[in-house]
Amino acid sequence: MAQVTPIEDYAIIGDTRSIALVSRNGSIDWLCWPRFDSRSVFARILDPDRGGHFSIAPDAPFRTTRRYDGNILITTFTTDTGVAQLIDLMPVMREEEKRKRLAPFRQLLRRIECIEGSVPIVVEYAPRPDYARNHAGLELRYGNVFCVDGPTVFHLHTNAGVTLDRDVAHARFTLARGEHRSFALAFDSHSPAVYPHVEEGIEETKKFWSDWIAKLKYDGPYRDHVERSAFALKLMTYAPSGAIIAAPTTSLPEQIGGIRNWDYRYCWLRDAAFTVAAMNDLGYDIESGAFVDWLMYATRLTHPSLQILYDVFGESRLPERQLDHFAGYRGSKPVRIGNDARGQFQLDVYAEVLGAAEEHFNDFPDKPMMHDARKMLTRLADIVVKRWREPDSGIWEKRSGRRQHVHGKVMAWAALDCAQRLFGKNDVWSRECDAIKREVIARGFNTQLNSFVSEYDGNELDASLLYITRVGFVEPDDPRMLGTIDAIRKQLGRDELIYRYDTRGTEDGLPPGEGAFLPCSFWLVEALAFAGRGDEARDVFEKLIARANDVGLLSEEIDVASGAFLGNFPQALTHIGLVNAAICLSEEGRTRRGLRRKERGQGS
Repeated sequence: MAQVTPIEDYAIIGDTRSIALVSRNGSIDWLCWPRFDSRSVFARILDPDRGGHFSIAPDAPFRTTRRYDGNILITTFTTDTGVAQLIDLMPVMREEEKRKRLAPFRQLLRRIECIEGSVPIVVEYAPRPDYARNHAGLELRYGNVFCVDGPTVFHLHTNAGVTLDRDVAHARFTLARGEHRSFALAFDSHSPAVYPHVEEGIEETKKFWSDWIAKLKYDGPYRDHVERSAFALKLMTYAPSGAIIAAPTTSLPEQIGGIRNWDYRYCWLRDAAFTVAAMNDLGYDIESGAFVDWLMYATRLTHPSLQILYDVFGESRLPERQLDHFAGYRGSKPVRIGNDARGQFQLDVYAEVLGAAEEHFNDFPDKPMMHDARKMLTRLADIVVKRWREPDSGIWEKRSGRRQHVHGKVMAWAALDCAQRLFGKNDVWSRECDAIKREVIARGFNTQLNSFVSEYDGNELDASLLYITRVGFVEPDDPRMLGTIDAIRKQLGRDELIYRYDTRGTEDGLPPGEGAFLPCSFWLVEALAFAGRGDEARDVFEKLIARANDVGLLSEEIDVASGAFLGNFPQALTHIGLVNAAICLSEEGRTRRGLRRKERGQGS
């Protein structure tokens, strides 16, 4: 079996439609085309022998350093004889440029250049379409490599001089200083194929990302980390619809060898208000507005019911299947595509949709809310009135049936609280708000633990309870909140890292075991900062950002013992958590949403 690359050794490139994972060794080991949740072209990260890859690296021992220029990845290989630089990107063209020039539907550009001495280079191109279920069928035509998969054409245009060995294309050459070779991989849904232009694509893409990041309004501490998170979030945004996916990968495990392997190439409603707050505070009003537009469209399709996740076009039918022929990352099976959690009932999603709308329309008061949107959002509040007493599956999508989750009840309260700010005082909503708060305080707070707990009348903790402060359910320095923070750090914390809940002691329908959950760790930063414990918050935050990989990216989870990344990568919710925590530690001391809540003096 081929050697497995650690998750933290990957960087990403993308074009706001799809994303490729590139290893420190110059290998593209994951790419789905033409969009995030399409079938894979390369999937070596899920099966090192069978998945497919596209590698460019020195044909000699080397050391690697990497950096980003915008969202263009630059990898420097140093050997005993010289230094070579690999540039990787997906071209991003403005709409006016697309109208001027014929270009492939999707493209990926790679350029290897020797900048010192001489360096021998080896290239391997091994596409494996449709999750490696289809034969590659490579053909060499006029020095270019074609792979035809039904009506789809993948074509590799290069000046390197390649040879075919069955289903792998190879190239070997030595570069002297100043020499370079280019590789342009393109996707078209039909023949004949259109050839991409490497040099033009590089320069246009540099300008695109330079212009985009110039709009960033954040000027507080930890700007470099906030900036990289913004770049990552933009890559995980599907530009045609405005949807933001949870992660560009599937089935990277939450525990090595475990079965908690899920497909995250979709959009979760639970992240909505967090996302809009982060993008608004960074100054990316267009992106946050597009996301809210997608949110309103997608939820209208299933209204009055809300699913917890949708695809980038609002499709709600995402059946979960297993790819049994894949070995899985480090043997972690099954490999899944689709996600059956879509059918769960989660109370918190109503608050997320209402909260995202509030974030958006409050920040843009001159943008009127359409009548249909008002009608739909008020109906969501009415549904909360009818259903908040029901058990739900909880924010963590446990597969053990519905329970009376405290976080869900708090978010039901937040939904009605939010609705009244959006649409005015409502006696029914107000009465139910009060009822929810009374019940949560009576049954969701454990006096012996001095903490809010995961379920009514229970004694298990849940890190989602750190969110209570952010939605204004209690004051940040309320003794019950302070007790909750301390109890979670004691029972679920390992220094700066926080587990979601104790999988060993909680029945969630799956075998126990997972890593510490990074979004919750950033929620801890916010909870500490809100509570006036700024020094502790900064200490936790600085330890967390030190865990990012060499190009500033973070995964969903981390193995506490080894520090290795776990879960799908990079994780949007982690980077959203980083942004919101950094803003919370800035001179404002709060996110905008936090400021509004504090100024209202809400809480009991």
